[in-house]
Amino acid sequence: MIPTPSPPLPLSAAEAMRLALSLARAASTTAPPNPAVGCVIVAADGRIVGAGQTQRAGGPHAEIMALRDAAARGVSTTGATAFVTLEPCSHHGRTGPCCDALVQAGIAKVVASIPDPNPLVSGQGFERLRAAGVEVEVGPQAEAARALNIGFLSRMIRKTPWVRLKAAASLDGRTALENGSSQWITGDAARADGHAWRARAGAILTGVGTVIEDNPRLDVRGVDTVRQPPLVIVDSRLQTPPDARLFEIPERPVWIYAAARDDDRARALEARGAIVSCLANADGKVDLRALLADLARREVNELHVEAGHKLNGSLMREGLVDELLIYLAPKFIGDGLGIASHPHAGGALTSLGGALALEFQSFEAIGPDLRIVARVAGRDHF
Repeated sequence: MIPTPSPPLPLSAAEAMRLALSLARAASTTAPPNPAVGCVIVAADGRIVGAGQTQRAGGPHAEIMALRDAAARGVSTTGATAFVTLEPCSHHGRTGPCCDALVQAGIAKVVASIPDPNPLVSGQGFERLRAAGVEVEVGPQAEAARALNIGFLSRMIRKTPWVRLKAAASLDGRTALENGSSQWITGDAARADGHAWRARAGAILTGVGTVIEDNPRLDVRGVDTVRQPPLVIVDSRLQTPPDARLFEIPERPVWIYAAARDDDRARALEARGAIVSCLANADGKVDLRALLADLARREVNELHVEAGHKLNGSLMREGLVDELLIYLAPKFIGDGLGIASHPHAGGALTSLGGALALEFQSFEAIGPDLRIVARVAGRDHF
């Protein structure tokens, strides 16, 4: 069904692209590992004749859905303009080339927010459109489109997922009491919002310490979703209990990374459906950088980290965290555990100049709590 835009018809080019972005955002929980893309087809008189968004992996892309929408309404797309948030694909993957479908549908112009960095596309979609006589414009709403698919861009360009570390803390930065108690620092609204961020992730990562101490499920709850992101466990000595609650989620992949294989423990976990991999560094612990590279090969775009202060500290110390998702509660705890232990390479800082520089992306009240999104400075310049 064609969405009804808030501005009156006829639709301007800027309004059409904003509408395409809203469709793309709606696909953020269903599209992975594909990018979340929206497409709006507008006739010469400014009427919307078709609209769509990326479906689940293996399903139609946004352009195909928009063309189907137009066909279902018996509306011609000849001479129309397609507004799409990412360059139309030009290769045969799980689906056929979208650029060819647009040409066959008589589209006269394509306006795209950003090029597709996938080496199988990477400008070839635009080239094929132009070769077929279709006018191409690139750039409108580029920043918003890039932010929406930062994980896909990271995987294609850096060959590693976009790592987002989530934590709930008191106003003085404590994530738990000294005895480890942490339930609950933030309120119901913040916890529900956290599930929405889980839903858009390509995978959720935690450490074996969290598994043993909290026995969490770490699934998506209370949010409409058609998929449960795979769960990744950093477990150097394969201490994950085979009867842990995390195995209760039907059909969810569980990927456990160890430093060395213990055959008996590995077989017990594999009997519960886990995939056990061994990636050791020189210190006899899990090689976190190699782990991220392996997750990229598994098509993980965004990695959502919900771990304890030790694993958080290791990820930050190795420079592997791209973004922080922090929920601050209006509470003051005093002595307790922080978000990350020893997060700086080389030990404790002796100068503030060595602090990790962040760039705030957003602030928003979530119930009584405050949600802060901050990126490592310059990390998204790729």
